[in-house]
This record gives sequence, C-alpha cells and structure tokens, in this order.
Amino acid sequence: MYPEKIFDMSLPYPEKGDKLVRVYVPEHEEGETFPVIYMTDGQNLFEADLPMQFGCWYTREAVRAESKSEGQAAVIVGIFNNDGPEQRANELTPKSIGRLEGPEEIRSKISPAGELFDDFVINTVMPAIEAHFPVMTGRNNTAFCGSSSGGLQTFFTVLTHPDKFCMGGVFSPPFMFYSFEDLVKWIHGKIKDNMPYLYIYTGAGDELEKIIYQSTEMTYNVLSECYPVEKLNETVLLENIHHETAWSEIFKDFLVADSLVDKAVLHLKGCSNCFDCAGSTEKVTEH
Repeated sequence: MYPEKIFDMSLPYPEKGDKLVRVYVPEHEEGETFPVIYMTDGQNLFEADLPMQFGCWYTREAVRAESKSEGQAAVIVGIFNNDGPEQRANELTPKSIGRLEGPEEIRSKISPAGELFDDFVINTVMPAIEAHFPVMTGRNNTAFCGSSSGGLQTFFTVLTHPDKFCMGGVFSPPFMFYSFEDLVKWIHGKIKDNMPYLYIYTGAGDELEKIIYQSTEMTYNVLSECYPVEKLNETVLLENIHHETAWSEIFKDFLVADSLVDKAVLHLKGCSNCFDCAGSTEKVTEH
C-alpha cells in the first residue's frame, strides 16, 4: 500500500515561464488508478506549506472522507493562479465568450486570456498528469472544477472540450462579466452531442455573490432551454458568501455518491452510461 502524497510540478506556461501544479494522490495499491479532477487555484486547495490568503478547500480531506465512506477516491490536480488578482483574472477570463461589461475601472484592468489557460490545461497539464500519475484516462474519468473566475473558466473549458470532460464544477461563476447577448450566443454555439454534466453553484450571502447569483440564474434559465436536462444541476445556498469556506463545503457535494450530483459522480467512478439513463434536471435552493 502506498500512502497518500502531494506532489509539486513546474510546467511551462506560454509567455509566463513555469507554472506550479500541485497533485494529490490518494492512498493506493500498486497498479491502482483513479479518476482525476483538474482544478483552478491550486494555491487554495490543500492545507500545505504555502500561505493561503483567502482560505482552503481541504480537498485532500474531502477525498479521504469519500474514500472511507464510499470506497472511491480521485486524484486532484490543482493548477496555481497566484500571480496577483489581475493576472488571475486575465488567466481565467476567456475572450471568445464575448464583450466584457461592467464598470470601466474593472474592465480596463482585465486582458482576457482564458484560451491560453485552456490550452495549457489540455495540451500541457493533462498529458503530464497522465504520463506520471496513477490516473484513469478518457472523458468518463475526467472532471474540471473551479470557483469565481475559476468557475467561469471551468464552464468555458468543459463546454469547449466535451470530448475530454464528463463533468464540470462551476462554482460562483461571474457570468456578469460578459454581454448577456454574447454569452447566450456562445452557449448556443457549443451545444452538441454528449455534453458534460454541469454542477452549477452560487450563494447570495454578500454583495458580490448576490450579483453572481442574479447572472447565474439568468444563465441557468438559458441552459435549461437548450442544454440536456439530465446533465444540468443548479444548487443555490442563499446564505453563503463568496469565499473558500463555502466552496469547500460544496466540493464535498461534488464528490459524494449520495449528493445532488450522484449521477455525475457515477461517471467519476467509471460508469460509462450513467448520463444516458439519467433522470430530470435538478435544481435546489436552500434558504
């Protein structure tokens, strides 16, 4: 039996030098492999030696608890976005979705480059992880997850690459960054066969999260009219604020088999047809 362990990798990021990627591998037997969840903001995912300005998701503990209760685990790949707020916003804001909206003082500070991050994930991070770690390969064993701008980037990446991801954890995504007309057009242009399961979450417990909640509701309504209903889930916890403490709790739901996304988690356990026979759209709001 090999003990659980966290590994650090430095991988070349276009035009920016190396980017740190932190990988959690659960306890495992020789030859055992796991589904894999790629995540943004690797600097906030693990309680480790690096300082965390905003808090921790405690993903290792969540996976460990899932393994103990359900006998299932996953490799977590945390990609760092810790070069400052503006650089993080640039990396996790795709340009091709549409025109940026909002106050000029905010728009003027963002140079959208989410496509570059997307390319890094698909063509650098994923091949490196599959070559060096005990992960299952293929769409049905691969998910992506992120919060805030990372949730927006997750939405972009899984809809852009439905052949590579079975599931996306879209937590507190700032859809209001974009012209709503452009966002709707972009979504409709991405719909095709075999779309990934979307676990969309938002709170409404502070001013920022209230704005995100409103734009997420609008976006969810669009999705509910054009997206496969059996692959769509929205969870709203109105009291939750825009913070890692909220996302760490939602991440547990993202994992566990008896959660709101149990159909999606079956995919992370190797089921190849669970979405094909799934039920109706799930939408839960807790007050």
